[in-house]
Amino acid sequence: MTLNALLKKTVLSLMLMAFLSPAMAEKIEEELQLAPATPVAAGTAAREARGVLRAVDQATLSGELNAKVLEMPFRDGESFKKGDLLVRFDCSAYQAQLAASQAAMRAAQQELSQNRQLAELKSVGRNAVALAEARLAQAAAESQVYQIQTGRCRVVAPFSGQVVSRKVQVSEYIGQGMPLLEIVDNRNLEINILVPSRWLSSLKPKQTFTFVPDETGVPLQAEVLRIGARIDESSQTLTLIGRVINPDNSLLAGMSGGARFTEQP
Repeated sequence: MTLNALLKKTVLSLMLMAFLSPAMAEKIEEELQLAPATPVAAGTAAREARGVLRAVDQATLSGELNAKVLEMPFRDGESFKKGDLLVRFDCSAYQAQLAASQAAMRAAQQELSQNRQLAELKSVGRNAVALAEARLAQAAAESQVYQIQTGRCRVVAPFSGQVVSRKVQVSEYIGQGMPLLEIVDNRNLEINILVPSRWLSSLKPKQTFTFVPDETGVPLQAEVLRIGARIDESSQTLTLIGRVINPDNSLLAGMSGGARFTEQP
């Protein structure tokens, strides 16, 4: 029973004893018999806020070419390792352009070599040599562009994780910049908590708290990693970043729950 409830019932009992007969007051007081109050530890502040688990490594991969999708080995929910092939495009046109540019570069190199020999024999001027050098530089630059484009024909995993959702399917033609698939690594999660800004003076890195995901109901020991750099002036709230000290495989990005701080402020 709280202290306020205890005071209210005590005042009520005194009023009854003053205005009612002793027998009736005693009867009513027995019906309102007080339960012992629960003691609260001195100097301990229990505060709660809502938080959500977010993955440190998560991304929506996009295509960098205008091409048809030939292969997507992993489906939604499947796991992959860093460096695994996630998407492969039909790059036959880009590969043909690369081959043509490499042939043009070899021809420009041969032309430059001949002009240099002729220049030594005074058969051509330095202007012809300079033009041949410029054509070789142009051919080399074009070849480099096509090499970059063909290098984008394969999308590999930037980190180990799981496929959240595929945005395209095999045999579809995609444009440059279109999203391909969303991926996430659930092994490294952080807790994003929105707390009142008045808590700022009592928060510090390494401070421990308890986080209980709504989806599991299991209390988890966590600690504060970072404190947000800005207070939202409209809501007077502050973002707090924490982590679960001993995470397990049951945690997924997007889980939400309550964060309870019980340390002395």
